[in-house]
Amino acid sequence: MISPARLPRRGLLALGLLGLAPFALRPAHALGEGEAAQGLRAALERGAGVAVDTLGRDGGYLNNPLVRIALPEGLQQAAQLMRTLGQGARVDALETAMNRAAEQAVPQAKSLLVGAVKSMSVKDALQVLQGGETAATEFFRERTRTPMGEKFLPIVTAATQQVSLAQKYNAIAGQAQKLGLLGEQQASIERYVTERALDGVYTMIAEEEKKIRQDPIGTGSRILRSVFGALK
Repeated sequence: MISPARLPRRGLLALGLLGLAPFALRPAHALGEGEAAQGLRAALERGAGVAVDTLGRDGGYLNNPLVRIALPEGLQQAAQLMRTLGQGARVDALETAMNRAAEQAVPQAKSLLVGAVKSMSVKDALQVLQGGETAATEFFRERTRTPMGEKFLPIVTAATQQVSLAQKYNAIAGQAQKLGLLGEQQASIERYVTERALDGVYTMIAEEEKKIRQDPIGTGSRILRSVFGALK
């Protein structure tokens, strides 16, 4: 058993919050395991809700510089050339179509994120409490990225068909191939948009988690204030 004296302050606080603090070192006001887990679930659900609500609407990706989906790296030089030649509207149409496809897929993330919250064990909770400012986000990423990608891909594919994304992509990709910037075998634009859409979800969850950890009182939630305030 690890000696209490060797545990860092953050570790002792986390143990206390989970009802695992060693004997006399556990403060009288320490939260019980149930309340600590409840607070963590509330934080995770809040972050997931903010991410989905923020991204899953018109402009959710397109108008947010943190998550806006840019053209694949191999297309950027060709896109720059097209803008120089007065074809910037075609480039803008492609970028808009990619971001619109991501916005349509995001609402499907909520059930998977909530499911991950419900599956959280005491061990998971301890690791999140002891972790850094985005530990909860990393928990989400580990548990949900693969299944969420599987759910996103067909939605993104359908959305890209609605906005003729493949045609827009191929028009610019053709220019890139002429410049020798792209080979004949390229990853699908649907897969690219799916991966960037997922990155955006976790970016927004991380932003919300940082806010909760830095200012739990500002959340207006008693349980978040109790759990994360105790870690200050």
